[in-house]
Amino acid sequence: MSAGLEARAGVPTAYGLTRRALSLGAANAFDYAFQFLLPVVLVRCLDPAAFGQYRLLWLAVGTVMAVVTMAMPGSLYYFLPRSEGATKRLYINQALVFLAATGLIAGWAVSSWNPWLPDKMRDLAQHEAVVPLFVLLWLVASLLDLLPTVEERVMWQAKTTIGLAALRAVTLSLAAILTRELGPVLLVLLAFVAFKVALLLGYVARYHGLRGPLLRWRAFSDQLKYAAPIGAAGALYGLRLQGDQWVAATLFSVGMFASFSIATIIVSPVQLCRQSVFHAFLPSMSRLQAAGDIPGMLELKSRANVMVGTLVYPLLAFAFVFAEEMVTVIYTAAYVDAVPVMRVSIVGFAALVVEFTSIVQLLRQGAFMIRMSLAALVLSVALSWFSAHYFGLAGAAAGSATTIYFELVATLRQVSLRTGVPLGRMQNWRALGLLMLSAALAAAFAWSMVGRYFAASGPLVRLIVGGALLAAAYAAMAALLGVGRGWFAAVRGSEHGL
Repeated sequence: MSAGLEARAGVPTAYGLTRRALSLGAANAFDYAFQFLLPVVLVRCLDPAAFGQYRLLWLAVGTVMAVVTMAMPGSLYYFLPRSEGATKRLYINQALVFLAATGLIAGWAVSSWNPWLPDKMRDLAQHEAVVPLFVLLWLVASLLDLLPTVEERVMWQAKTTIGLAALRAVTLSLAAILTRELGPVLLVLLAFVAFKVALLLGYVARYHGLRGPLLRWRAFSDQLKYAAPIGAAGALYGLRLQGDQWVAATLFSVGMFASFSIATIIVSPVQLCRQSVFHAFLPSMSRLQAAGDIPGMLELKSRANVMVGTLVYPLLAFAFVFAEEMVTVIYTAAYVDAVPVMRVSIVGFAALVVEFTSIVQLLRQGAFMIRMSLAALVLSVALSWFSAHYFGLAGAAAGSATTIYFELVATLRQVSLRTGVPLGRMQNWRALGLLMLSAALAAAFAWSMVGRYFAASGPLVRLIVGGALLAAAYAAMAALLGVGRGWFAAVRGSEHGL
């Protein structure tokens, strides 16, 4: 049997891949649900300043994860499937050593020993060694979030993801309910991440053994060279996503930053929907691109975007018109400052429906992505900084919202230049426009009906009635416009590669 046939023999069937994707998708959905519910408990047990410090900790952790990991954990997707035995263990050990070393640097960066530590972070630094030790362990433990998947132990990964998400949500909630102070919550968080590191080491010990070699310079250099460009692009993108939050944390009080940070909750369902469709369509698009069928690849991408828009546009429209009710029900009236921030963010999130970054990746335009991400980061921070000075808290969200459109236009232009397909033919703009119009009209109808007949009702009643009215109106208009035909065409296209 040739090497090519042997490689194909190890590839799961389409059914097997679909089952794996569904398992991971369900696990990630549970994880999102648990992490969505946790702040609902915390805002009711901690005062706004303490909750703001908690959110600031996760902003710092997110920034650290974006910058210092350099995609070393992700490099295992490339190296492990090509290795066996001791070589596999070497690459895993090298990733662990790298994460531990960068974790020490990150821990110092968020500690009181750092003379350049931002003033808002100094309140967190008062918790002595808890915060830097947590950051160190969190970086090391992050390897558990993908290592079993890389080794195709998908069910192990799914069960672990759900179990850890539930454990974290329950233990932190109990700590907050029983003590109503941030300090004990941070101690429980430290205990949780220590348990996660122990679980990671247990996994490595069971399947690879806890022994050397820890590092070989030639292999480590090769692994780092592979990961560094990917890590650089990822770091720029991550910093761009968090830039407006750092602006808000710098210019406003910790309590107001807490309101700002929760205003972006609506992006998580949007990203979840995008990623689910993205992973389902990408293999078919890759086959079309490899066969030289560029028009077919773009047609499939257009159908995928219409599918995402069908789900996302009514969700965004609902969140826009009922933002105050959503914040009040989920986070209490103490965080109503989040309402204008949420509405500004939603205007930007609407552009996320049109996703062509996957096409750029298939066309191997990595250098363009790095240049675009760097320009987007500078533009986002500058706009957020100046807008925050003139328009307050909501202005700090303007940079991120505007930059989403900048990235979209730049990406569309690059794809058009590389494929020779005009912008007007790259996407079914008419279908997306009709979907957006239907969602906007349905939201306006629901908002006017609720305002007229349920003005004196509580926010929960207004949300339930408004959601029902919007769904009914949107479904009626979607049926009238024949949106369902686009769904079935997209699904058929992804199954048969067009």
